[in-house]
Amino acid sequence: MPKTIWDESARTELIERLSMLTPETKPLWGKFNAPRMLAHIASSMRMAKGEIIAASKNLPIRYTPLKQIIIYWLPFPKGAPTAPELLLRQVANWDENVADVRAQIASFATWKQKGPWPQHPAFGTLSERTWGVLGYRHTDHHFRQFGV
Repeated sequence: MPKTIWDESARTELIERLSMLTPETKPLWGKFNAPRMLAHIASSMRMAKGEIIAASKNLPIRYTPLKQIIIYWLPFPKGAPTAPELLLRQVANWDENVADVRAQIASFATWKQKGPWPQHPAFGTLSERTWGVLGYRHTDHHFRQFGV
């Protein structure tokens, strides 16, 4: 069973890995620097909670079984495109970025959806369980990008 952001031990692990980053940590691949990556992660978590709306794309990965294979099993590709709405946030100072990501991760401990889950721009309709796995795996992917 893949890890999920709904699980306390998975959230704790992510917070511990977050503390290993510095603003100077270099990526092993991709275009993000560490501050921009953290801003992207925080925006992605806001999107999962419906606080940021990203335009839908009509991609084959919106449909079963392809989206389940990608979300649950395949490694995330390096350099995959992301929704432009998840790149717009201005980068705050490092301590604010870290605190924001920590708060976003922690918010999943108590956050409850009040209505239908938001659409993911690439994957379309996702269940609570799938949002949880995607939240963990997306964050894990970017932390691995920076070697933590």
